[in-house]
Amino acid sequence: MPTRATSGPAIPVRPDIASTRVLRLAFGTALSLWISQAVGWSISFIAPIITMFLLALPLSRPQPKFFLLVVVALTLSVYGSFVFLPLLLHQELVGLLLLSLALFHAFYFTAKGGSPVVGTLVTVGLALTVAVGTVSVDALLGVASGLVVGAAIGSVVALISHLVLPDRALEPPAKAAGDAPGTPSSVDLAQARHSAMRSLAVVLPILLWFLLSGASAANMAVMIKVSAMGQEVSQQSTRNAAKSLLFSTFAGGLAAVIAWQVLSVWPSLGVYTLLVALAGLFFGQRIFAGRGLHEHASTWTYAFLTMIVVLAPAVLDSDFGSAAGARFYDRLFMFGWATLYAVGAVYVFDAFWRRPGEPAK
Repeated sequence: MPTRATSGPAIPVRPDIASTRVLRLAFGTALSLWISQAVGWSISFIAPIITMFLLALPLSRPQPKFFLLVVVALTLSVYGSFVFLPLLLHQELVGLLLLSLALFHAFYFTAKGGSPVVGTLVTVGLALTVAVGTVSVDALLGVASGLVVGAAIGSVVALISHLVLPDRALEPPAKAAGDAPGTPSSVDLAQARHSAMRSLAVVLPILLWFLLSGASAANMAVMIKVSAMGQEVSQQSTRNAAKSLLFSTFAGGLAAVIAWQVLSVWPSLGVYTLLVALAGLFFGQRIFAGRGLHEHASTWTYAFLTMIVVLAPAVLDSDFGSAAGARFYDRLFMFGWATLYAVGAVYVFDAFWRRPGEPAK
């Protein structure tokens, strides 16, 4: 009796390369966080942030020199920013102008096609070292060494993650954002300058507030978030930039609150690592699509960043009592205010400075 093969409806299957990258993002970020918490050097939460940024790129079989470049870029920005401190302390106007110029070029580098990871880390290095250095030299040295160690550990873990979970051998390497060939036109460069100035309008006023308040050492996590927001709004339209800023802060903050509540009940490094790994799987599915990135990958990447930056410093408080909870929600509240300011800054800037190539309204 002949048999007839039956076939059901086709079930959509996630492309293997995207699934591998999602798993690698979750594995690498969680491993980097576990190492940083187990060793516990100064501002150790920098390591998982750097690992997350590197693994959120659609790179196939990156070379070790790429990870070395990330470490070198952050190291140069950290220790190179020391030259601004005497000027900021004794010749405030000159120091402020030079700092603004350095931040502008960090944003301009990304806007004209440079690596967003390098641009973000250079911005973070400049902002943190300058803000902390004007308050305390001892704190500055601790922050500088912590940033460099975090960059080194985070880059090594990202490289190991690529070796443990490589992309399929038959897949041709995918180009990262900003690697497109061709010489930028004058219009492209004008748009890049516009984007860099808008990013500077987001970051510089908040950095000035930290310089004047003297509270920068206690709010380094907020400065990291603000520096990242400057890169987040770089190439987006006004509406999309505002939506991205608000949604990334809300989604990342909500994930951090959920993880904090779980850790309050069960404070364990294993549980903490598992929560970050689960968050990596959740956010990773919304970052990668096919052989490239999802349409809103940037928003979800910065949401994952927000979760880590909100949660990690609170966990380092280690007591999980009412005081730690108050500091956690105070930091989250500051993130919200910084985001609202960034949204307002984008709208005001775009209202007075039209993007090159756009028709006049």
